Amino acid sequence: MEMLKIKNLSKIYDGKVAYQALSDINLTIDKGEFVGIMGPSGSGKSTLLNMVATIDLPTSGSLIVNGKDPLRMKHNELALFRRRELGFIFQDFNLLPTLTVEENIVLPLTLDGKSVKEMDQKIKDVADKLGITSILKKRTYEISGGQAQRTAIARAIIHHPKMVLADEPTGNLDSKSSRSAMEMMEQINKEDGTTMMMVTHDPIAASYTERVVFIKDGKLFNEIHRGDNRQAFFQKIIDVLSLLGGNTSDLSSIRV
Repeated sequence: MEMLKIKNLSKIYDGKVAYQALSDINLTIDKGEFVGIMGPSGSGKSTLLNMVATIDLPTSGSLIVNGKDPLRMKHNELALFRRRELGFIFQDFNLLPTLTVEENIVLPLTLDGKSVKEMDQKIKDVADKLGITSILKKRTYEISGGQAQRTAIARAIIHHPKMVLADEPTGNLDSKSSRSAMEMMEQINKEDGTTMMMVTHDPIAASYTERVVFIKDGKLFNEIHRGDNRQAFFQKIIDVLSLLGGNTSDLSSIRV
């Protein structure tokens, strides 16, 4: 079953000089798949994620998410679609500092007018799963970066979205927290069957996905599949990144 089908997707930003950010992208992501998107800075990977997130509109081409076409939706319909079917995890966590951890996590349910009883049960389940029960009453400035990212992951999955979109989710984390966050995402993908699409520049984070799609200059460059061995996959990712160019040679000695 396809969760995402992108056909001939292009994006041109108008300006004094028109800039083609994406050119004729074709990509299918199956239900329950965990896919990483990699490429040099400015390659178009965040633009692609923003198209799927319905934050940005393509110039041409089509995009179907879970059998629906967000490009044909009216404003209200699109807001509902985004809130119910998608979950988002960002590099800077995007948590609201005036709210507690628990209030941040439960936000998608509050917006949808769920009952307190249902919210309480869901928050308990998700906090148990992510190991953050002890910090639920804390404010976001009282917790560590790793805990903040777990909170953000919890918020992204509490409403059981069909697809989670992550933009550099480990970008602000040290390697231990980063690994822990990726293990959580991998676990959610496997146990709940949540489809995931993650933009990352971090080869270690990418090695937790099942497939990595590489973009260069707005075009699909290559894709590789994980198979059974994460170490071997990590090395393959490094090899493709070095073909793509960029400062990746200094990463190849990292242990995963």
